[in-house]
Amino acid sequence: MSERLTVLKTYKLYVGGKFPRSESGRVYEVTDSKGKWLANAPLSSRKDARDAVVAARKAQGGWAGKTAYLRGQILYRVAEMLEGRKDQFVREVADAEGLSKSKAAAVVDAAIDRWVWYAGWTDKIAQLVGGGNPVAGPFFNLSSPEPTGVVTVVAPQKSSFLGLVSVIAPVIATGNTAVVIASEDSPLPALSLGEVLATSDLPGGVVNILSGRTAEITPSLAAHQDVNAIDLAGVEDGVLAKELEVAAADNLKRVVRPQAVDWSADPGTHRLTAFLETKTVWHPTGSLGASGSSY
Repeated sequence: MSERLTVLKTYKLYVGGKFPRSESGRVYEVTDSKGKWLANAPLSSRKDARDAVVAARKAQGGWAGKTAYLRGQILYRVAEMLEGRKDQFVREVADAEGLSKSKAAAVVDAAIDRWVWYAGWTDKIAQLVGGGNPVAGPFFNLSSPEPTGVVTVVAPQKSSFLGLVSVIAPVIATGNTAVVIASEDSPLPALSLGEVLATSDLPGGVVNILSGRTAEITPSLAAHQDVNAIDLAGVEDGVLAKELEVAAADNLKRVVRPQAVDWSADPGTHRLTAFLETKTVWHPTGSLGASGSSY
């Protein structure tokens, strides 16, 4: 019997719920921490970035319109699917970050738990940051959070999976859609995550994942007029970060600046609230009865 050839995995982008190659046809080599070749990843172009924004905008209204409870159920489904593919992600994280199998397993477990954490917040964050406001007059004054819209997320460079999940999950938990730029040197866990999202009831376009050169893709997204916010978590070049902030100011994007983060620590709620807008509504209370009592 002849020796069987290994079927190598072809990694692709995840845009609009589909798995296209880069429109440029370009790829780049991805290696492990010791320089061993792992795979060829798509080298995204500015056209790929624009296509991802179109997909994210198309999906945003429907995703924001779903009930918070349903969004939580879908995020929980992502955690379920990751649990079933844990071995694959342990291998990919170990290769990407140079970790032992046991340490990589701990990272993957933490990432799955992080999805569950944010799934639980979808129908609770409004109670935390919204509510009724006291006013001097016969009015209801109610504030409620709403999603900002399309968010560009530059994923952490060193934490290729736990950090990745920690910046994607809060964006979509609150009804936004995301265009994600994966870790430049370690994009494979992110590209594999796209396969999980595609089978987790998440509508196409809610999360779009690009791989490639951070400095090449981010400027066009920072300047894009249909992007509402940008998270610079994975931008390690201070000069580039400043340039992206300046470009983002053109249409008043919200910007989360890069900072040192321990991705294994309690995430808190600051990334949930970072991409929420507050809508305040006034409404007359009206009167009941001859006494003039109001409701």
